[in-house]
Amino acid sequence: MVNGAPIKSSYRVRPLDVITVDIPAPTPIEIRPEAIPLDIVYEDEVLVVLNKAAGIVVHPAPGNWTGTLVNALLGHLGSLSSIGGRERPGLVHRLDKGTSGVMVVAKTDSAHQLLAKQFKAHSITRVYRTVVAGSIKKSKGTIDLAIGRDMKERKKMSSRTAKPRASVTEFQVVERVGKIATILEIRPQTGRTHQIRVHLSSIGHPVVGDVIYGGRHAHVLEDVIFDRPMLHAAVLGFTHPIHQNYCEYEVPIPDDMKTCLTQLKEAALAMKGRKG
Repeated sequence: MVNGAPIKSSYRVRPLDVITVDIPAPTPIEIRPEAIPLDIVYEDEVLVVLNKAAGIVVHPAPGNWTGTLVNALLGHLGSLSSIGGRERPGLVHRLDKGTSGVMVVAKTDSAHQLLAKQFKAHSITRVYRTVVAGSIKKSKGTIDLAIGRDMKERKKMSSRTAKPRASVTEFQVVERVGKIATILEIRPQTGRTHQIRVHLSSIGHPVVGDVIYGGRHAHVLEDVIFDRPMLHAAVLGFTHPIHQNYCEYEVPIPDDMKTCLTQLKEAALAMKGRKG
């Protein structure tokens, strides 16, 4: 309140204004276990490897206190590593809501610490599959672009940042779908938030369906509509924190991504037929 009345956020404070701030008392957050189906790829006494479905939020946060992957894991396991805190127990890494694919979750604190060291050292094997707009000419390449929190749009990551962090992404063309789109294999060498999406957008080939970094044109290609970013974490490899043997897990691309690829290929053939 300013001078006893609510004001707009654009109001500029003036000398002698009386500002009143009412800070509500913090309320404890209770993360409840929920009976949400999980696609478990592997499980033992210290960790779980799972195939995360697109559309599910990984951990509770404002606006998503229920129905998250953490709620589902607590419902399945009862308890997780405590290192991630109340909202992120067991989470060594994360995937965006719209991204599908393989993840590892720690059951114990010791497993969490050992896995986290591998992620920090970038010794983890990570391979993504994605579909980007347009035809990439190079068969492979490396995107080396430091990114951080965007100075103007705080929910986005970009190279326009006050605190740039080194970010490197390697890509290789798997298949070109006419001139409409390109299927890529992605190997991120660093693990920044939204790194793959920001990097591919920076070279003019945003992930199909990524309206945040690709704009509205990435939502629809040749009348094919995409409900989410076509990004899938296909392979995850790491050294087991207890057994010390190298483990690698691969999960296939989900049905919605297969359907979209089929539709894009049909659209590309139709375009070729019209030109012929």
